Amino acid sequence: MDPETIGSTAQQAADTAVALMSNWGLQVLGALAVLLVGRWVAGLVRRLVRRAMVNANVDESLIPFFCSLAYYVVLIVVGIAVLELFGIETTSLIAVLGAAGLAVGLALQGTLSNFAAGVMLLGFRPFRVGDYVEVAGSAGSVAEIGIFSTSLNTTDNVRVTIPNSAVYGEVIRNYSANEIRRVDLVMGISYGDDIARAIEIIRNVLEGDERVLTDPSPQIAVSELADSSVNLVVRPWCQGAQYWNLRFDLTRALKEELEAGGCAIPFPQRDLHVVTLPAAEGG
Repeated sequence: MDPETIGSTAQQAADTAVALMSNWGLQVLGALAVLLVGRWVAGLVRRLVRRAMVNANVDESLIPFFCSLAYYVVLIVVGIAVLELFGIETTSLIAVLGAAGLAVGLALQGTLSNFAAGVMLLGFRPFRVGDYVEVAGSAGSVAEIGIFSTSLNTTDNVRVTIPNSAVYGEVIRNYSANEIRRVDLVMGISYGDDIARAIEIIRNVLEGDERVLTDPSPQIAVSELADSSVNLVVRPWCQGAQYWNLRFDLTRALKEELEAGGCAIPFPQRDLHVVTLPAAEGG
């Protein structure tokens, strides 16, 4: 190849490079500027969201998720803006992303329902970590409230993990929500015992235990005339943290004091009547 041809080719390459720089240089610089500014804005939005949620006393489990969500939403908007700078049609891209998001949502609808229920649990707080609750067929102390599941420690120290959709979709019994609780006991005495004397013994036992509250006052009443006993309901109130110890101690103390006071603790019994039939004639 002669020098003149080489020079012509080099000149054409240089002209092409200059044309490309003229056409795309500003766009590339603009795209870089948009990316840098967009990333800074995304970080700023993330910090603002975190500050707002901390000031609003939002549960700490939710803060990282929503901060990251706000950050990446801004970055997605920035990415679409950069594509627009290069003249790329983004309408079809957005449609594809929307369809993909719908498909993923349908595939993960169980997970998404758990997530939505977790947000509701953390937002409305029907219970807190440490509360003793009964929910979805399980009972125990709340160990952790997560985005997708809730963990309980049962009374025999077994960890139970329940999907949040099952927790939020069922009746929640929170035994720790109120400061005081009522202990419900049923004591049976014999039909031959003095009911007034039995009530007096029960009242003395309750008054002798400092854990029993005077306000609300305990209730002692005849609740049922059962097959083998007269049943008395005993309903004292106590602090929630003392419930089980008081219940166990009262069950023993009432049984012992009633027996010491002459009241019988009846057992289920049946009366058997033997009827002798006359012998058949000619037998």
